[in-house]
Amino acid sequence: MSLRAAEEEATQEIHIPADIDWQMLDKSKFFFLGAALFSGVSATLYPVVVLKTRQQVAQSQVPCIKTAFSIVRYEGLRGLYRGFGTSLMGTIPARALYMAALEVTKSNVGTATVGLGFQETTAATIANAAAGLSAAIAAQLVWTPVDVVSQRLMVQGGGNPKLPNASSCKYLGGVDAFRKILSIDGPRGLYRGFGISILTYAPSNAVWWASYSVVQRLVWGGIGCYFCKKNYVSNENGVNTFRPDSKTVMVVQGVSAAMAGGVSALITMPLDTIKTRLQVLDGDENGRRGPTIGQTVRNLVREGGWMACFRGLGPRWASMSMSATTMITTYEFLKRLSAKNQDNLGS
Repeated sequence: MSLRAAEEEATQEIHIPADIDWQMLDKSKFFFLGAALFSGVSATLYPVVVLKTRQQVAQSQVPCIKTAFSIVRYEGLRGLYRGFGTSLMGTIPARALYMAALEVTKSNVGTATVGLGFQETTAATIANAAAGLSAAIAAQLVWTPVDVVSQRLMVQGGGNPKLPNASSCKYLGGVDAFRKILSIDGPRGLYRGFGISILTYAPSNAVWWASYSVVQRLVWGGIGCYFCKKNYVSNENGVNTFRPDSKTVMVVQGVSAAMAGGVSALITMPLDTIKTRLQVLDGDENGRRGPTIGQTVRNLVREGGWMACFRGLGPRWASMSMSATTMITTYEFLKRLSAKNQDNLGS
């Protein structure tokens, strides 16, 4: 695949490795290596998710650093990994569903849009957006129950006086939390916040994958030329052709992913805060039933105005940017490891 730099008006050409689609993958290797790689990524970023969740359920604004020190002081380093076992067990099937839906949709929609006469760049953006949307919906079938259980465990104070109880129930672990939620609220309790999760993650994923595709092309059109100048050669038509190495490709992918992740975090932050509270807090007006969306929004506004909807933005911005960068570089690396024909990847 080649991308032309806009500033040079067809006098420069950047050749980057061709994308690997669903048909080119060894599926068993793809899912096995994916489970291992993304489990490592989840373990690295999990403490940031705990900080974000604690801030979202707090009834007043508490600085992120202060929250972190409070957790470590009263609960030890294990406090930063509350609910991680449950989350990890859900990560494997959820990621498998996500990756399968992503690649199948991207391949089919990309082929269909090109067949309808769209330009390659437009077709790629549409395919990425559709793939992100379908992948998010598929993954939420597994992620929502896992989120409900793991977030309930995250906000248990473990003797921390700085952390008020978000729920009247005490859980001994993931299995105990699952059993108690199911016995008290039924299956609906495990899917509390499912609707708003879809409203949060489906558009967020669509925007992220579409913007990632666009931003990556912009980066290659601008900064990419600067990075690759030392590697250019002129072809017979006098066009400067740049062939970046794998490290440069990974840097551009990481920068593009971080930019797209930061924007997506900012746009969807209020919905994520509402979703977290719906899944974690007990309802004041409905007894054991969870609060409604309206009650949650009113409580947030009463506690700190509309800016309360952006509590935890710092950790979420950092988490999504780091997660996007590590996810996309890991994902592209995974696809190359899982390709059936390794000899044709450089072209």
